[in-house]
Amino acid sequence: MQLERLSLARFRGFDAVELRPAPGINLITGGNGAGKTTLLEAVHLLANGRSFRGRVRDGLVRQGEPDLEVFAEWREHGGRKRRAGLRHSGRDWEARLDSEPVASLAELCAALAVLSFEPGSHDLIAGGSEQRRQFLDWALFHVEPDFLPVWRRYARALKQRNALLKTRPRAGLLLPWDRELVEAGEPVTRMRAMSLCQLEPLLAQIASLYLPELGALRLEFLPGWRRDEQSLGDALAQSQERDLLLGHSGTGPHRADWRIGFERIPGRNALSRGQEKLVAIACVLAQGRAYANALGEWPIIALDDLASELDLAHQQRVLIDLAANGAQILLTGTEEPAAVAATGVPVSRFHVEQGKVRALL
Repeated sequence: MQLERLSLARFRGFDAVELRPAPGINLITGGNGAGKTTLLEAVHLLANGRSFRGRVRDGLVRQGEPDLEVFAEWREHGGRKRRAGLRHSGRDWEARLDSEPVASLAELCAALAVLSFEPGSHDLIAGGSEQRRQFLDWALFHVEPDFLPVWRRYARALKQRNALLKTRPRAGLLLPWDRELVEAGEPVTRMRAMSLCQLEPLLAQIASLYLPELGALRLEFLPGWRRDEQSLGDALAQSQERDLLLGHSGTGPHRADWRIGFERIPGRNALSRGQEKLVAIACVLAQGRAYANALGEWPIIALDDLASELDLAHQQRVLIDLAANGAQILLTGTEEPAAVAATGVPVSRFHVEQGKVRALL
């Protein structure tokens, strides 16, 4: 997958700007606050429905403007050219994919595949479960055609059940929504478990190269209830009294998570911050490899300020590994990282300054 054009309007500090990246490494430099990260945020927004630094209403719209716009053109494996555009005010949005309107952001996100690594990526390991669920579902949105409709079905049923719970209904009124949650939630869970199972050997191989001192890696899937002890239907029935008291559903695939462990440390909380970052980049690389195995091409890789996150040796390994696999890389930094020269591949250079992006010769 190769991004060929990115256009932004009224997005953070940019009034209007365009980037035309090339295959291979695209290095975007500029001073602090110049807008380098904003370019990666825009690609991430189209591909994930939100920036990696927050929601649209959290400051993405340029001050004083009613909304932002992002437009992208990219080429898929086999040469198919695709286009997507998004206008978002922070509350309302409108999007088009290949000139046709889309009904949900999930549909837009399933079309453009972007994996990002940025200063907050260690939260994938150390943070809450929501980010890990999103990471797991990212692959399924892109490689499993049956996932999106069943995921939507579960999300609708969950929304209706939660709305009903807020009215403190009689318990019997929840039964239709419990059945709907089971019928949609069980296939969601099966697909998630299979995806994590497929990811594990890829991640283990990469982690053994990046963090050999930690020993063998293992992943554990947590479906959102005690699956080894009861079915989803039984778990919903058992939690019904608590759900009625709390006014929301506390059990089910919307509470799913996964754990990562290593042979030579007691748990993920024993990792240093540097090790968390290395495990996070290993997860990104493994996810990219799994995507490539399924679809025959790598997703776009966005690396924000890699030089400040990883030491030189690991920067070089990441860039060499990605370049060797033909991935298109969007890389930012205040200056050119020394690791770039070690890749031996062509580099397209851009500079951001005063709200403009300039291609460098």
